[in-house]
Amino acid sequence: MKQNQYTLNDLLAIMARLRDPETGCPWDKAQTFRTIAPYTLEEAYEVVDTIERDDMAHLKEELGDLLFQVVYHAQMASELEQGAFDFSSVVQKLAEKLVRRHPHIFPNGSLTQTDTPELTADEVREAWQNIKAQEKEQKENASLLDGISNNLPALVIAQKLQDKAARVNFDWPDVRPVIAKLKEEITEIEEAIEQGDQDAVASEVGDFLFAATNMARHLKVDAEQSVRGCNQKFRKRFAFIEQAVLAQGKEMKDCTLEELDRFWDKAKEAGF
Repeated sequence: MKQNQYTLNDLLAIMARLRDPETGCPWDKAQTFRTIAPYTLEEAYEVVDTIERDDMAHLKEELGDLLFQVVYHAQMASELEQGAFDFSSVVQKLAEKLVRRHPHIFPNGSLTQTDTPELTADEVREAWQNIKAQEKEQKENASLLDGISNNLPALVIAQKLQDKAARVNFDWPDVRPVIAKLKEEITEIEEAIEQGDQDAVASEVGDFLFAATNMARHLKVDAEQSVRGCNQKFRKRFAFIEQAVLAQGKEMKDCTLEELDRFWDKAKEAGF
């Protein structure tokens, strides 16, 4: 049996059918922007996960799942009274933004192929940020820090806040004072521990992590990706320890910390 070759229009029609008030799917009809939002976030993370695992076989599927989230939200918006927007409006808004923020590729907003000026990736990024800043200035009472979602991972938010502040020179000139700040934060954590003030401990730990993120930014390291890589490394080494302990006929809880540390060192030596 020949498999159907679906198009984007088919996908939009499928979504509309699922949300049909009379004949649609009971579960899909019951959803709202708020109930679907967690799935949107989850699908975005699953796309990142497949990329980090170099799992091209599943990346196509996960990208499809993420696209479905966009289609879902657009369909719900089109159902609102007077229709807030639809999928074509989403496409229009995105295309306008891409053309506007790439004047070196689309001079005067034209999609016609032209000679592209030779710019480095850093120069393009700088131009992109300048255009975004100009867009912010056109909005009444806009803050430089507006537009950074609170639903992003905390380390991502921290790095974005610092990047924005740095654009108006609210930043240290190099990494050395940042490292000094990290040492200062450790001292403040120790003082909060000695005082037995758990709220202060939590606050100081937050300051330390924020400063650590700033250090990563100065060193041109993506803090979120760095920690994600560390998490994966920990998973692999811990799994090595579990297998090593099992091979000795023991359980983890029966081992001393010294024994487990030796297995950890062996995991490192094995390249995990």
